[in-house]
Amino acid sequence: MLVHTVQEACQSHPPLENRNMKTFMTFLAICVVAGATVIAGDADLKNVQCVVANKAATAGKSADYKDAKVYFCCGGCAGKFAANTKKYAERANHQLVATNQYTQKGCPFSGGKVKAGNLVSIAGTKVGFCCDGCKNKVASAKDDAARMKLVFSEKAFGKGFEKKAGK
Repeated sequence: MLVHTVQEACQSHPPLENRNMKTFMTFLAICVVAGATVIAGDADLKNVQCVVANKAATAGKSADYKDAKVYFCCGGCAGKFAANTKKYAERANHQLVATNQYTQKGCPFSGGKVKAGNLVSIAGTKVGFCCDGCKNKVASAKDDAARMKLVFSEKAFGKGFEKKAGK
């Protein structure tokens, strides 16, 4: 028969307090990782381009912008954006809509109600307009870069888009 003293038992097993602390810290680490995954998972980055380069954006590289997040392909692009957000504003504003963090509230030119069927696709994002005149102004623009400059400039973005409720 094996008999242990209290002292022997304590020496052979870590104190209960240490085990509880390790368990708690492990649990906390899991919660932090899971929380970060859920937060990053809110934005759908499928077919979303980096704000700076014409490469796929990743959830691991982001910056806060207009109470939301914009995403980059690498840390270098995040640094370029941070140094000059004004230069990349149209692309950042477009990305906020493309990732469903912002939604359209009205025509980007007039702020008026969007007319059904008056849609133009800009770099894969559908944008509505109040009338054929506004729609045609964008549709006739040279390319997506020109359309983006028209619709996602600071002035137009302020008139036509708002942060999505609950985001």
